[in-house]
Amino acid sequence: MRLVTLIFLTSWISLAQAADISVRVQGAPAEGVLVFQAYDSANAFGDFRDPVREMRTPVNSSSLYRIDEIPAGDIAVLVYVDENGNDVLDKNFIGIPKEPLGISNNYRPKGPPAFSRAMFEVNDGETATIDIAIYKVLGERGRLGVGLGVIGRSSPYVGSDTSVMKPIPAITYNGDKLQWLGPNVQYGLLGSGSWRLAASASYRIGVYEESDSPALIGLGDRDSALMAGLGFRVDIPGGLNMSLRYEHDVFNTIGGGAATARLSKGFQAGPVRFAPQLQVNWLSADLTDYDFGVPLSAATPTRPAHSIGSSVSYEAGIGSFIELTENWVVILSLSAEFLPDKIAASPIVTDDRVIKGFAAITYVF
Repeated sequence: MRLVTLIFLTSWISLAQAADISVRVQGAPAEGVLVFQAYDSANAFGDFRDPVREMRTPVNSSSLYRIDEIPAGDIAVLVYVDENGNDVLDKNFIGIPKEPLGISNNYRPKGPPAFSRAMFEVNDGETATIDIAIYKVLGERGRLGVGLGVIGRSSPYVGSDTSVMKPIPAITYNGDKLQWLGPNVQYGLLGSGSWRLAASASYRIGVYEESDSPALIGLGDRDSALMAGLGFRVDIPGGLNMSLRYEHDVFNTIGGGAATARLSKGFQAGPVRFAPQLQVNWLSADLTDYDFGVPLSAATPTRPAHSIGSSVSYEAGIGSFIELTENWVVILSLSAEFLPDKIAASPIVTDDRVIKGFAAITYVF
């Protein structure tokens, strides 16, 4: 009897705290399916996952839709057009929605959406009325961003003082399939929901010049190389994201390849998005010895030959996306890569970790 009473009271309290939302939709197609999602969590809204209420409905001629039994309080609403009927919001490789959508307050973010900009209050037992205009996030020709950035990297090499901050242009492009961020390019091949596969290419900058330190004299400058391969990205329940990538030296400038496995999770605090991440890096023997080894031909009495072979390093960091306005954004990244003992034992290496950082302010059109 007590159990029945408890269930009844819980249901009654839940119903008493529920509200309804009436949504006037502008810009919907003449026919098709609209999906409405209501969120009461900033972290869930930032990933468009785990809504507290979801409703699928055919497009109607009145453009008026009702979402029932929404928990009272601060709510954000997303509506998207399920163009291919696969029951998910299709995204490109880096997670930007590809299908037309609209957000409450007619908020149009240029990155992970901020709950604080989309939310509105609904009261117990009332019906809130809102307007949402549907638009294409990436537009017809993709989304371009221009700005200024700075990149920094500590040097693990003996006697090197090249740990400096260098200004760089911060130019980005995001389309349905093509994404370009500085020296990295990706082109989506398969998938658009919880998993995506892409072809990738990156410009690998040489790690040192022999003039950086007396300990490097005679080793020669380290060349840059064009790397290309495949990347796989999957969204894991709970807001986790995992990515795997392998790229190989296209023109055999150095030889070999590199692989990474990364796990990250985003957290939202107002207009700021934090994403702690853990990463494992693998370098083939060719790349590891090129970056950290000493060939027999360059050995000296004070710098013995040192062959390393392939290597695995671990990296921990945090990325941040700050939405100053709907067009101006700040991107920050800081990480520490921990080098394995066999690299740290090299006669040209003095530090077992490398600190990396990146910051940019960008205007996104």
